[in-house]
Amino acid sequence: MKKTFLLLTLAFAPLICLAQPKLKPQSTIKVNEGDSKELIIKKAAHVVPTKNQLDALRNEFIAFVHFGPNTFTQKEWGDGMEDPKVFDLKELDTDQWCSAMKEAGMKMVILTVKHHDGFVIWQSRYTDHGIMSTNFQDGKGDILRSLSESCKKYGLKLGVYLSPADLYQIENPEGLYGNLSSYTKRTIPREVPGRPFENKTTFEFEVDDYNEYFLNQLFELLTEYGEIHEVWFDGAHPKRKGGQTYNYLAWKELIRTLAPKAVIFGREDTRWCGNESGATRDTEWNVIPYPFDPHAETQFPDLTNQDLGSREKLYEGKYLHYQQAETDTSIREGWFYRDDTYQKVRSADDVFDIYERSVGGNSTLLLNIPPNREGKFSQQDVEVLQEVGKRIRETYNTNLFAKAKGAKKVTDNNPNTYVFLKKKNKEIVLTTKEPQTINRIMIQEAVATHSERVEKHAVDAWIGNQWVEVAAATNIGYKRILRFPEVTTNKIRVRVLEWRMNPAISHVSAHYYKTRPPQLDFARNTEGMVTIAPKQEEFKWNPSGQNASDNLNMGHEIYYTLDGSEPTQQSNLYTQPFFAENQEIKAVSFLKGEKGSTASTTVGLVKKDWKLVEVSSQLQRRTAGHAFDANNRTFWQSEESDEPHFITIDLGSQKSVSAMIYTPQTIHPEGMIARGDIMISNDGENWKTATQFVFGNLINDPTPRTHRFGKTVEARFIKIVTTEISNNSKSAAIAEIDFL
Repeated sequence: MKKTFLLLTLAFAPLICLAQPKLKPQSTIKVNEGDSKELIIKKAAHVVPTKNQLDALRNEFIAFVHFGPNTFTQKEWGDGMEDPKVFDLKELDTDQWCSAMKEAGMKMVILTVKHHDGFVIWQSRYTDHGIMSTNFQDGKGDILRSLSESCKKYGLKLGVYLSPADLYQIENPEGLYGNLSSYTKRTIPREVPGRPFENKTTFEFEVDDYNEYFLNQLFELLTEYGEIHEVWFDGAHPKRKGGQTYNYLAWKELIRTLAPKAVIFGREDTRWCGNESGATRDTEWNVIPYPFDPHAETQFPDLTNQDLGSREKLYEGKYLHYQQAETDTSIREGWFYRDDTYQKVRSADDVFDIYERSVGGNSTLLLNIPPNREGKFSQQDVEVLQEVGKRIRETYNTNLFAKAKGAKKVTDNNPNTYVFLKKKNKEIVLTTKEPQTINRIMIQEAVATHSERVEKHAVDAWIGNQWVEVAAATNIGYKRILRFPEVTTNKIRVRVLEWRMNPAISHVSAHYYKTRPPQLDFARNTEGMVTIAPKQEEFKWNPSGQNASDNLNMGHEIYYTLDGSEPTQQSNLYTQPFFAENQEIKAVSFLKGEKGSTASTTVGLVKKDWKLVEVSSQLQRRTAGHAFDANNRTFWQSEESDEPHFITIDLGSQKSVSAMIYTPQTIHPEGMIARGDIMISNDGENWKTATQFVFGNLINDPTPRTHRFGKTVEARFIKIVTTEISNNSKSAAIAEIDFL
């Protein structure tokens, strides 16, 4: 009997060894060598956000504020050597900021307390390059303090953006950045006579001069301005020096200790969506693979690929990690305020669309609103924020299926309850007494406990005594908003079609968005003929491929003006293309008597007679003629060279020219022209420099840029010569060049 028992035990031993381990939800799970594909997917289905990450997800809509010397110099990036007094602020109204944010439905604001130029807008003990050296409030002003007080008043959370890059510390002869100082044990914070800290916490770190400086400033920010909920870092480096590295693990220890509720952007907590234009992925997974342990790493790459978290990507990882996406963009062209005349402001339509795509696409929306030189948000910006907030409330504060029969745990507005779909037929059906007209469905998974498990789903409406599919998408995650042409129904069905494990659905709601007249786009050919049409939505509204504008905006009319005035229904009715040259065109659509947002563009010289005279070089399929063919989808690209690149254009006859519009190509990041000379001639032989241009942040924000000459010049021939190309690229590219 004893021998038999022993043999049986040995026989079953391999089976016991092959049993899969029981997994518990964690924010990071290691993939072991030899893990099967099945086990890797199972592990992914157990990766959940931390408490801080979950709170950050629930913020949903966050304000970003860039304010500093660039506001007054009208530069996108400063050089660090600006006289602090250029920050000529007379008044400040952070209450106005917070009031506008609150109306927009935002829950938090992140203030840029130091941008890449190194100028600080709080009363730091560790530098005089900042607000303490300006005339604002006799050098005693503190913008972070004012904003902190306003946030408490309006019930907003507060975050800070402290740029790791610091051009002042690079360019200043006594600067600390890259000064080749040794790493020694240092006490944080460093004591400053007459400025003691109330918080008596201290740290010992092995760091160099710049890391000590950075840690001292972090200590100030995290101990003297109330609770901080996000510390925002990016990887931008306008200039490097001395092989400077960052001791991020020391930064993290300090942040985790002093701001225990804060997430850290740009590191293991939250990540960049990959662009600054408000573009979103159709499938945004927050459970993503890493080749290293994210909790021990100091360098985090930008994750810009379209596919980050599919099954095939997960198989490649050594760690599976929850890292939510942040969709960050600006309400204005650029990150800093320049002016209210030429600097375009996004329409409420545009911002609301980005809101639905980002928040409703498993990410967080971070919208930059730059204060003007009067210390306020410009009225244009405020009006957009107010309208966006109104639309969010009108659309999503009412669940038209709130009293529906069916799975009560998805309609009880309790994120801690959910329907666990165990059955083979994974669906949820909700039925109302009376038919409801809807065009939005919101779905949420219980990501706090059950991760992201849905890989594909669809929504059906009961129409004409049968189920009709109205929307479909891939994953859900924290939140998915499905948009579709309006239907009237008393019954909806959510079907989960593909999944990683049995999913847990915590919320299903139905909503109606009041259709507005469409946003408009302009196009002009080389003959000068202008076309106005509804803007094509980038978001895929439904699987059938219909045009959203056609579905939702049938019957609209377009009116336009050519003198810069606001269009009305008494203006020109658009029926066919029209000629325009050197004019500002404004257009607006009307739908059922309602006026849409105004679209505007400035068209320059007609290109019909333009000819290429000379070009430094060109690629076979990227020839120079594409730089002025009136088609932004084609572009000129030069061959790689260390020599300056140039293109010379014959305008056909002598023209008056006062500005240039440069449209970069957007296929890849190569060739963005950051600086250059504009040279003019009337005979093609004798040249003079008319002006020099500078464009910042092109790679992250490849939008058309306008450079105004300062005075009107007369020229027949124009030569554009590059002096600097972004990202140290060795080729130049132009999608379109225009002259006004």
